[in-house]
Amino acid sequence: MLTIVIPTKNEETYLPRLLASISKQTLAPAQVIVADAQSTDATRQIALAHGVRVVEGGMISCGRNAGAREAKTDFILFLDADVELRDPEFLEKAVGEMLERKLDLATCDVFPLSDQFIDHFLHKAYNTYARAWGSMYPHAPGFCLLTRRDLHERIGGFDENISFCEDHDYARRAKEAGTFGFLTSTKIPVSIRRLDRDGRLNIVIKYLLAEVQLAVLGPIRHDKFRYTFGHAPAREREHDL
Repeated sequence: MLTIVIPTKNEETYLPRLLASISKQTLAPAQVIVADAQSTDATRQIALAHGVRVVEGGMISCGRNAGAREAKTDFILFLDADVELRDPEFLEKAVGEMLERKLDLATCDVFPLSDQFIDHFLHKAYNTYARAWGSMYPHAPGFCLLTRRDLHERIGGFDENISFCEDHDYARRAKEAGTFGFLTSTKIPVSIRRLDRDGRLNIVIKYLLAEVQLAVLGPIRHDKFRYTFGHAPAREREHDL
């Protein structure tokens, strides 16, 4: 019924937590696929040790598409490596709600793996903003996208030429071909590593500017937002220092 696709690059720290949380789900996925972009750490070995299939990935859209091409199930759940399914019924609730509401693409509210008030405030603000737009101007973070495989194939998957906010472009094209909604039965926690690395104010400004470009000029195909995929393993970071 369900295939999980996880694009990775140097995710030896976070991937084990996600895979462990998947193994505790009340609804077991038919397959978990890691689309790896030539990691130089132990990402691939960790995935294989958990019985996960590894395929060749690339930049994030390329990885998601590569994983989706191997899926045979009706549903595909795209997850990033730094999320965790802390609700053991996450998959069961999500798929059940998709079926009940006859949705073709769905996402859910997010909350941070953090004790800081500012992080919870920012994520709550995002949830409120995204839900306010609803299906009229859909926002769906790529770290948690549940889609029907036939819809993914009909819209040609993720646009691999988009450099930033490729997930929102995907959601907007999917909405034209199917039904989109926010799940109410569950939500997903995500790490704050990008906030810590890039700075909270910088992240807010970057996404506000991206919203303006998306609304006025359309998909972002340049590199001015300097989006990076993947995380250098500790030994490489130490070498850089």
